[in-house]
Amino acid sequence: MIDYTHFSLSKKQYILTLFIAGCVFFLITYVFFMNFIISFIFAACALFIPKYRAQQLNIKRREELILQFKQALASLSSSLSAGRSIEKALVYTLEDLRTIYPNENTYIIQEFKMMNLQIRNGASVESVFQNFSDRAKIEDISNFVEVFKICTRTGGNLVEVIRTTTNMIRDKIEIGQEIQVLISNKKFETRVLNIIPFVFIVILRYSSPEYMAPLYQGKGSIIMFVALIFLILSFIISHKLMRIQV
Repeated sequence: MIDYTHFSLSKKQYILTLFIAGCVFFLITYVFFMNFIISFIFAACALFIPKYRAQQLNIKRREELILQFKQALASLSSSLSAGRSIEKALVYTLEDLRTIYPNENTYIIQEFKMMNLQIRNGASVESVFQNFSDRAKIEDISNFVEVFKICTRTGGNLVEVIRTTTNMIRDKIEIGQEIQVLISNKKFETRVLNIIPFVFIVILRYSSPEYMAPLYQGKGSIIMFVALIFLILSFIISHKLMRIQV
């Protein structure tokens, strides 16, 4: 079963991420200090990047899961509206999902396969949904499961609950997409502004080496170190500001 709160890089992903990050850190540091020893020391900071990369990939996986879950709810609602029991509706939903997502390793297909298998082995529908919710730790899924449990115990309108939940998830996704469109230009501008200082230094270094020489010796090295720290901080801050969650 997949734990959606944690993502582990494969060995290949880990090595590739470490290699690329190490090269980038080495080149950036070398541009600022022109010193191989210092550059190799800073390149060691790449050891922290695989963890960050895993977090990025996990965020992407969770976003994919909620999109797929919305589709699953739409199919589940149609099956229940046709008069099927929740157990049979889950079976038909799995078949619909296989039509929509040809890849059998799609997250939601794996989850619904597991749900159907557990139900055939005697587990209750409530428990399999709760298990999914506990592993996903996604607000929309958790809210749906809680309301689903209440409806099954009190005899509420399950079809209407699923339809309402689907609409809520769709609205949140659309709002998130609109926000991303609005800030897409700002993201591009931020990336350009983060890169320009390094490009500018490289151009000056090779077009006017005598002009840049004082910055690579004595107090000039301190100035370059402080400048590098500020650039790193600006990158971190701008990245955090652009991460808007709905």
